[in-house]
Amino acid sequence: MKWSVGLEAEGDRVLSREEIVELADAVAVSAGIATGIGTNHYGAQLVVQAGSRDEAVEKATQEFGQAVVKAGLPAWPIARVEAVSEVEDSGEVEDSGADEDSGG
Repeated sequence: MKWSVGLEAEGDRVLSREEIVELADAVAVSAGIATGIGTNHYGAQLVVQAGSRDEAVEKATQEFGQAVVKAGLPAWPIARVEAVSEVEDSGEVEDSGADEDSGG
């Protein structure tokens, strides 16, 4: 199953456009996109094949780490990770909660 995994690392300085472009180039092989121009964090959204959420996060974290090294970015700690399967994203998975709208 395909998973879309978002990762974000946070550090102590503002990143340039050029640094994030390097990260974008490095994650492109994983159908990835990069974020972080002008901020103190960099991130990527990667697409990986995995049988479970944990496996998807593990694979994406490895690919993200390799991309960070390739881009020459500082090895900052990962501050955020989220993973969504293609099934969840398409809305085919039923939520175990009620179908009521919580808005008023």
